Amino acid sequence: MRCNKKTIIYYSMAKIYAPKKLVTNSMKPKKEIVSFLINYSKALSFVKVKDKSFEIIAN
Repeated sequence: MRCNKKTIIYYSMAKIYAPKKLVTNSMKPKKEIVSFLINYSKALSFVKVKDKSFEIIAN
């Protein structure tokens, strides 16, 4: 099989962009962090008064 420059580039690109695992162990957050973010989002509310917007965190 003859390989030209385009063929070599194509196979190199395929190696670079081949499907990989999307989630690694280092990307998985701790349960405490997830819980904190969920509780924060539940406590956060936006109030719009005329042309201004306010963020209120109810603790």
